[in-house]
Amino acid sequence: MILAPSLLAADFGNLQQAVEMVNASNADWFHIDIMDGVFVPNISYGMPVLSVIHKHATKPLDVHLMIIDPNRYISTFAKLGSDILTVHYEACTHLHRTIQAIKAEGMKALNPHTPVALLEDVIQDIDVLLLMSVNPGFGGQSFIENTYKKVRQAKALIEQVGAHALIEIDGGVSLKNAKAL
Repeated sequence: MILAPSLLAADFGNLQQAVEMVNASNADWFHIDIMDGVFVPNISYGMPVLSVIHKHATKPLDVHLMIIDPNRYISTFAKLGSDILTVHYEACTHLHRTIQAIKAEGMKALNPHTPVALLEDVIQDIDVLLLMSVNPGFGGQSFIENTYKKVRQAKALIEQVGAHALIEIDGGVSLKNAKAL
């Protein structure tokens, strides 16, 4: 199990303090949500803030792009220190090309909130499969119970084709459901 707390829940006025808290914790990664206000109805932070987070973080940066046309920014996010980059299936015209571009930059490729069956042709290329367990765009939402079913489907697909993708759950994870996930 890998723990990646979201910095979306941090006090943006004390972001360095939040980064240092995660550095000192047992967490494995930082989860960083980048939102553009177009693909999702919210705006978070962008490249300058990610650059500052990278400067202070001592753990891998798991960057989740909730933006339109993420291909335009793959190289930029790699240069800003992203170790793992998440894109949404629905935001990519050519998903396989996007995954290959992410990997070419030395980052791991991920893909969230999509019916699992749609990933059959690319699951071998995905390092981590991010399943959305809330509607993307806002923190603090309630966990969607159907996520358990999607996790089972994803695990079955990964095993069926002999892939090695990790499964990551994003949103509404708490002490009440973490063990079951």
